[in-house]
Amino acid sequence: MKSTVCRLVFFKHSICLLLIACSTIFGVAEAQGQQDAEDWTQWRGPQRDGMVENETLSSANSLEGLEQQWHVDLGPSYSSPIVVGDKIFVTETKDKKSEVVRALNRETGEQLWEAEWQGAMKVPFFAKANGDWIRATPVYDDGRLYVLGMTDVLVCLDIQDGSELWKIDFKEGTGKAPSFGAVCSPLIHGDYLFIEAGNGLQKINKLNGEIVWTALKVKAGAGMSDGTFSSPLIATVAGQEQILVQTRSTLAGVDLASGDVLWSQKVPAYRGMNILTPTVYNDSVFTSTYNNGSFMYKVSTGESGGGMTSTKAWQGPERGYMSSPIRIENFAYLHLQNTRMSCIDLETGQTKWKSKQFGKYWSMICSGDRILALDERGELLLVRANPEEFDLLDRKEVSDQSTWAHVALSGNQVFVRELKGLTLYNWNAVEK
Repeated sequence: MKSTVCRLVFFKHSICLLLIACSTIFGVAEAQGQQDAEDWTQWRGPQRDGMVENETLSSANSLEGLEQQWHVDLGPSYSSPIVVGDKIFVTETKDKKSEVVRALNRETGEQLWEAEWQGAMKVPFFAKANGDWIRATPVYDDGRLYVLGMTDVLVCLDIQDGSELWKIDFKEGTGKAPSFGAVCSPLIHGDYLFIEAGNGLQKINKLNGEIVWTALKVKAGAGMSDGTFSSPLIATVAGQEQILVQTRSTLAGVDLASGDVLWSQKVPAYRGMNILTPTVYNDSVFTSTYNNGSFMYKVSTGESGGGMTSTKAWQGPERGYMSSPIRIENFAYLHLQNTRMSCIDLETGQTKWKSKQFGKYWSMICSGDRILALDERGELLLVRANPEEFDLLDRKEVSDQSTWAHVALSGNQVFVRELKGLTLYNWNAVEK
């Protein structure tokens, strides 16, 4: 009997220790901001391609049930909000002098902390219509937030209190900020951060800010040809994992470890306006540029595995601008320079259809065959992806301000970053 009691006591003690250990582990994970599958951690979402697995969106037939939970006023920004657990991170330009990152409580919108540094600038007069404020979307990883400001300053912050962990001022190497401001949204892969800044593609140790290598370097002082407008992505093309980069004149694949350029392709670019993030289809890369058209480049590995090359598979008439496309199977859904939406067959380059005109820019999220799009005029649209016709299911005005920042989605919540504010909507989708 005594032995049995002892065993029971030992068993209960062990269970208690296990529960305490589990509680401690989960508590630490929560404190560090450990992400889950539905968090919106970077430019264009979890996979950086606008594609998500989201039951609310994939089953929606209308935007009914979209109700505002809260709104907060902010300074101007084009950065997408970052959503991690119970926190939201937003950027802004303040008083035309500095840049600010704010952490907000997801439930209430209440500010938790803010971080600030000097970083504002003025863009050339002909670009004033799109403003002087911060543009790049931060990236979250393992308790840290990485933010690129307009003046080519990259800052790493602790998400618990906003304290600065490290900073890189790329102007120290180039002598000045990019003429139109830094735009590239940083990318995390493994232990490293990749970003187009300092007139080149940089690989950086994410923990200490040490630059490992620089590729695709542009000569300092290149005037209006400096900087970049696109953001990179990681993909496997022709059997080789690589970072795909679109500079203002060139599309390229770069080796992740060494920084060697695996292949490169000149892309027609009016005044260097290669802006959207390219899209991978099989072993080819699709892009579209202002005033020039759409292009598909086939990437191949040479005989015996040597050298990679790219060739133009086709060229189409549709001209993209700033909106990055959504790819579903062999079709690209692309918002065009002429403000129309289009569907392009990626096998042939054939335009399947074009819609009527909308605003100048769409940010898009897709789940299943549903596309949630935010028009820069403050309108949210729900579209069924259909290669045979433009199928608009519903539309709803969500802001009377411009909405250039990428819409964010997490669970049944939609985050709309207006020029001077952030609004959180709960989406309890209902069928019409």
